[in-house]
Amino acid sequence: MFELTDELVALGMKRIEGCPVEGFVKGRGPLNPAILLIGEAPGENEAIQGLPFIGRAGEELNRSLASIGLTRDDVYMSSAVRSRPYVWKDKKARNGEITKRKYNRPPTQQEILAHAPLLDYELANIKPMIIVTLGNVGLQRLLGKDAKVSKLHGQVLTHPVRQLASLDGNEYIWSTESYMLIPTYHPASVFYRPSNRDFLVEDWTKIGGYINSGKF
Repeated sequence: MFELTDELVALGMKRIEGCPVEGFVKGRGPLNPAILLIGEAPGENEAIQGLPFIGRAGEELNRSLASIGLTRDDVYMSSAVRSRPYVWKDKKARNGEITKRKYNRPPTQQEILAHAPLLDYELANIKPMIIVTLGNVGLQRLLGKDAKVSKLHGQVLTHPVRQLASLDGNEYIWSTESYMLIPTYHPASVFYRPSNRDFLVEDWTKIGGYINSGKF
């Protein structure tokens, strides 16, 4: 199994210091997986257990993988940010008492930049049949802010990806190598937009067809 080195974990934690995030999820899987999955960031359960894609979203992802004959052991699970981004909000109890608790939020560009070297390392070393991005954050980390999952989902794309130009800077450059990827919606999207389930089913059918075709 392939995973980030201790040195890279330490680098990632140092670069994201001062941001409202918690926990760290390495990402783990085969060196030559069927799919390299790139999501957004860990949620609460992932941050606590240190495992990617668990809980309700993980169950949805497992169903998608099973629909094309794969399991979690066949894929490498990664994300644009490895620590859980959170925001404090009020929570009202049934008795009317209001308390503060942490809620998940999308990662900021600063947080994505902080963990860019980690994903760059995985892209340089992992050799999947195909990269599958889950949602806009993972897609835009690779292809830039103009890439939208609503327009590109289910398409087989061959394209360079964005890489951090320098550890001391905040600029991305395009990779010299082109990668093959298929964007799709994040599995959690079906919870707030049930109509996305039809898109997910179609996209994963295409992903399975591509893998089984041997066109890679």
